[in-house]
Amino acid sequence: MRRLFSLVLLVVCYVLFSSHELFLKTDTYFIKPNTEGEMYLFNGTFDKSENIITRDRIVAARIVGPSFDKGIANASYYDKNKSTYLRFTSGEEGTYVAGISTKPKMIALEANKFNEYLEHEGLEDTINERKADGSFDTSANERYSKHVKTLIQVGDKRTEEYGTVLGFPIEFVAKTNPYTAKVGEPLSFQLLRDEKPLSNHICHFSTSMPGKDAHENENSTRTDENGMVTITPTQMGNWYVATIHMEKRNEKGVDYESNWATITFAVQ
Repeated sequence: MRRLFSLVLLVVCYVLFSSHELFLKTDTYFIKPNTEGEMYLFNGTFDKSENIITRDRIVAARIVGPSFDKGIANASYYDKNKSTYLRFTSGEEGTYVAGISTKPKMIALEANKFNEYLEHEGLEDTINERKADGSFDTSANERYSKHVKTLIQVGDKRTEEYGTVLGFPIEFVAKTNPYTAKVGEPLSFQLLRDEKPLSNHICHFSTSMPGKDAHENENSTRTDENGMVTITPTQMGNWYVATIHMEKRNEKGVDYESNWATITFAVQ
């Protein structure tokens, strides 16, 4: 009985470990101009990181603000407490966007594990597709990569850089500056796949809640025909919007490709 329980626990942990979301976060989303700041990558949930992201996987790391467009050098990174940290120095006042993309990796899952993973991540469209095409009981080789952004307010001046398109395979582009909005006011984001609007796609959003995993308290919605998703933050704090785009592939050794996207910001 104990051995069976251990096996079940191992399977559950494996599925969850294989479905980590990636977030680019900071302890404070408000910093002064021309000062040193720090961001970090959480690979797990919004509230807990399970492992670091090695430098060889990080690509297209970039910070954009007023008269400010810089890549992030390897020397800026360090690891601590299962998280990958990076230091940067801000420029003049404005609303900045920072982003990081990861190189693809492969994972192979048996049918039941893959289906559990899809259900855990709310990928109901892929589940329905597998049931319809008869592949629900087949294993899957998945190629995945993750693309994350965060919005930071430097000084008091609000500027338009928050809406910068970084050119990731998938990304959320803010259409409303969260630092001009208050609790209870709507915020809009456009979801782009290869820089084109992704319509009718499931997105999730939530905030940090003391003693609770934000993932367990997510709200879900779909993008409209223009790839737009609008959320209304109900409380002050740190928020995120997230999604996974899963596509079937007809490549040798690749059954599915997933691209994960998150954007984080603060609400006053």
